[in-house]
Order: sequence, then structure tokens, then C-alpha cells
Amino acid sequence: MAMVAWLFPGQGSQEVGMGRDVYEASAAGRAVFDEADAVLGFSLSRLCFEGPADELQRTVNAQPAIMVTSVALLRAAQELCPAALGGDAAFVAGHSLGEYSAVVAAGALPFADALRLVRRRGELMEHCGTIEPGAMAAVLGMDTDAVFALAAEAGVEVANVNAPGQVTVSGTVSGVLQAMDLAKARGASRVVQLDVSGAFHSRLMRPAAEGLAEAIAAAPLTDAAVPLAGNSTATLIRTAADLRTELVQGLTQPVLWAKSVQALAAAGADLWVEVGPGRVLTGLVRRTADGAKVANVHSVAAIQKAAAG
Repeated sequence: MAMVAWLFPGQGSQEVGMGRDVYEASAAGRAVFDEADAVLGFSLSRLCFEGPADELQRTVNAQPAIMVTSVALLRAAQELCPAALGGDAAFVAGHSLGEYSAVVAAGALPFADALRLVRRRGELMEHCGTIEPGAMAAVLGMDTDAVFALAAEAGVEVANVNAPGQVTVSGTVSGVLQAMDLAKARGASRVVQLDVSGAFHSRLMRPAAEGLAEAIAAAPLTDAAVPLAGNSTATLIRTAADLRTELVQGLTQPVLWAKSVQALAAAGADLWVEVGPGRVLTGLVRRTADGAKVANVHSVAAIQKAAAG
């Protein structure tokens, strides 16, 4: 029997129309969106389905939109075709924001409480980006240690280690531009500045982390039913205390996604199911874990395909 890891995406997967098919096809998925609208006090569902795009893509809105769509897809798959999820999860993991969906999936936090935290997280991160503007850039085709070295030289930080040869840096605008120049000069195959509202996963997010820590301390987190591969340590965690630490550290520490995948593989994960908008994480898994078997629950059509065998 497969040892299944459910994976949940983070910011960057949002687009107008997201989740509409789930809302229309699944009572369980519709209930997630309806609950989200009630919890937030505005129609997040309408923003997801109709836009406008520039409003949906704001950090404060994109984060709850992705989390809600991910949980709605999870609930829809559980209702319509549990086989689409590969069976019950033995492990969960989420990329950055995706950790909140993962914590819900692991039974460690009720959906409504997780959504409130995500909304607060987005508010704090967006505010940080306005008081101290920052930037991020993807560095492709370079050794990870070499990127850590050039980031330190430029006075910025590594924000994500997504897969071999795919690393992002984060920090002040001038520092990131310097890091980009260094990467190009030292042989990176491609260097791309990212369209983000702040220097995520860097020390520039410390004010946001302080504010989020207060909210997380008050949230009713419990021990997880299955282990979660934490982004900041790439270790498997389950206790409420460890989950609280992970969610706070996630704002200022790098997302060690490649190492998290390796930790899950070492623990026995052999089927990787990405649940949420987009198909980025399964692509990263393929690049990190040789011979990985992956699946995606990114739409109702994907669930129906699984149901049809």
C-alpha cells in the first residue's frame, strides 16, 4: 500500500476563476467557500471566481484565496473520489503558505481558525512590503551552496531551495539586484526577478513574524494526526508546539522544500499528491526524488478523471 504525501501549494498559484468548478460541482467544496465568506466578512468566493485580477493577486487576498481553494479541492476529492488523493495521507507538507492547508489536512487546526491566521499573515506581510520595500529573484542552474555564498556577499538571504538548481533570494531591492548580477556573472543559466510585494522569507519580514506569533499563540492548534514536513527545518513534526514554531519561523526562514521532499522520501513516502491550484510542487518533487510517482488534484476534472479510472 502506498505511503501518500499530500502537498499543498503556496502563493503564486492564484488566477481569476480559481475554485469555481469546485463550488459548482461539489457540495463539500461549496461549503468551504461559503464558510470562508462568512469568516472573512466579504465574498472571497466572488473575488476568486470573478476578480478583478489585480485585487486577487494582492498578498492579503491571494493567500486566503489559495488556501481556501486548496481545502475546497481536498474536501471535494474526499466527497467525490477519495482515490484521487491516493488514499489517506501518511504525511503532509505545504510550500510556505501551503503549510496552513497542510495543518488543516492533518487535523491540527480547524479550517476557520487557519483561515483567520492566513488572512492576518497576508495583512502583515503586505504591510511589511510597504514600510520596507524588498525584492526576490529566482536563480536557476546554480549549485545551492554557491547561491548561499553570493546571497551573503550581496547582503540578502536565500528564501527558497525548491529543487536542485532552483533557488530564490530575498532582501532589499539593491541587494537582490546585486545578487542577480553576481549570479549571472558566475554562470547561472537564468536569473529572474519575481513579481512579489515584499522580501518574503527574509529578515525584512521580522515585524510580520512578531505580529503573527501573537495570533498563532492564541490559535487552537493541536497535535497533528500525521507528520508534517516543516519548511524551515525539513524535519517531520507533529506536536502543537512544533507546529506553532514552524508557522512563525516560516515568515523569516528559507523554505527548504528540496530537503523536505528528501525527508519525506526517507520516511517512506512513495506517492506524492498535490492538492490545490497549480502543479508546481509535483514538478519539483520529480526533480528531487528519483522515480517519484505523483498526482495532482487541481480541478474537478482531475478528480473526475481519477473516478473514471
